[in-house]
Amino acid sequence: MRDIAATLLTLSGISHIALLWFLDIDAMSLTGALLGALYLIIGIGLYGQSRFALFMAIIVPTGGAWLALREGSMISFNLLERTQLAIALVVIVISASVLFTVRNNPSA
Repeated sequence: MRDIAATLLTLSGISHIALLWFLDIDAMSLTGALLGALYLIIGIGLYGQSRFALFMAIIVPTGGAWLALREGSMISFNLLERTQLAIALVVIVISASVLFTVRNNPSA
């Protein structure tokens, strides 16, 4: 499950950064690219064994989802933005369940 979360977060990070080629460069697009860079770093970290990466895979996508929902309504989101938000929510759930499992059963 951890590898699934890592792959999803890495792909989401790549898509956040790739949006710079299609959007006007403003504060929100640069914030999205920075968020994508964080997603890439955390996604790579999730391929390891660190609990810190799991914790960050919960906190950072939660902040990104909150920022996306605060800046616009779901009606105005395009398909890619909705997909990025859905991936963030899936990664949060997977990371929380893996972190819970690892904390309660260290041999897992």
